[in-house]
Amino acid sequence: MIDPRTLRDDPEAVRASQRARGEDEGVVDKLLSLDTRRRSSIAAADKLRNEQKLLGKQIPKAPPEEKQRLLATAKELAAQVKAAEVEQNTASEEFDQLFRTLPNLVHPDAPVGGEDDFTVLKHVGEPTKLGFTPKDHLELLEALGGVDMERGAKVSGSRFYFLTGVGAQLQLGLLNMAIAQALENGFTPMITPSLVRPEIMAGTGFLGQHSSEIYHLEDDDLYLVGTSEVPLAGFHADEILDLKDGPNRYAGWSSCYRREAGSYGKDTRGIIRVHQFDKVEMFVYTKPDDAEAEHERLLGWEEQMLAKIEVPYRVIDTATGDLGTSAHRKFDCEAWIPTQETYRELTSTSNCTTFQARRLSVRYRDENGKPQIAATLNGTLATTRWIVAIVENHQQEDGSVRVPEALRPFVGGKEVLTPR
Repeated sequence: MIDPRTLRDDPEAVRASQRARGEDEGVVDKLLSLDTRRRSSIAAADKLRNEQKLLGKQIPKAPPEEKQRLLATAKELAAQVKAAEVEQNTASEEFDQLFRTLPNLVHPDAPVGGEDDFTVLKHVGEPTKLGFTPKDHLELLEALGGVDMERGAKVSGSRFYFLTGVGAQLQLGLLNMAIAQALENGFTPMITPSLVRPEIMAGTGFLGQHSSEIYHLEDDDLYLVGTSEVPLAGFHADEILDLKDGPNRYAGWSSCYRREAGSYGKDTRGIIRVHQFDKVEMFVYTKPDDAEAEHERLLGWEEQMLAKIEVPYRVIDTATGDLGTSAHRKFDCEAWIPTQETYRELTSTSNCTTFQARRLSVRYRDENGKPQIAATLNGTLATTRWIVAIVENHQQEDGSVRVPEALRPFVGGKEVLTPR
């Protein structure tokens, strides 16, 4: 959630953020009205409870002729208190339910618009020119014995697959290289749960506009995670952190599950857009004043990983209408895919400010020892999709694939992958 004080003190900022996201700004006036009603009902209930308390002190001391009248008044007052508390609870619940649907405020420098209105911040490397007609990642991997889509569909349905042989080695190598880099930069490695409770999924902001993408196990009332961001955000729920020595940084390795609702017909070939993949995700808890600088550091660590796989990429500042519910600002790194002659997202890093931590009650103590809401950030360090960029950009005319030098120690020292 955003800070309720922002809603009261600067409602126009909230309206402007809603407009930038392409969301209903009328919700701001509804929330202000509900907030007024809520605070009024709280004040009314408090006033009646105080009257009830004072009356309760008077009754034992009252003369007999007054006691009956005071008892009747007390009975009437008790009914009023009960009704006031019902109104207070109703008003508070209505406000909280609507307030939780409000997305995070967007960064003032984020480009305004929809999915295609991003700003390109920089290009690194030139698009790969191979000098021959390139094969796509699926054709390459199948020839290398690295993937089996047919058996994946037989076992689990469309958009599932088996990574086999060198395909499995590439994924394990990538993720282990990501963990190694995370360790070098002070992250704590984590193997996270794949199932989370509803309050944790809701706390991260994924049960709003993204709820259709999430697998829900109804009998257990648990959700399959689409990223280890979710369990890592819940890791310190209802806790007060010690951030005196700097941020808490975690690198979560997990399988990720996404229904990909509404994406039929888009990137259905191969392993670009699938229902299950593995990922190493950076997740950070920090002080709000340090969040923007930490966001730049996360982007830097993502670029460090991309340099290791030696692919051309660009960095984009995601437009406001394409931000997730919890994101204040998001940078994506997109790698060049030769057969598609376009860039495809490989990493994403978001500054979620205090939005998730406020919902999950994650706090830290300031210099005066007073609890304050922490800020959270996340960023991709490697995923299954990276294999697409590696094999397409490093393919050779005979169908073999050169292994990037930094990755070789993580795939048994292989320099070249050759077709079977």
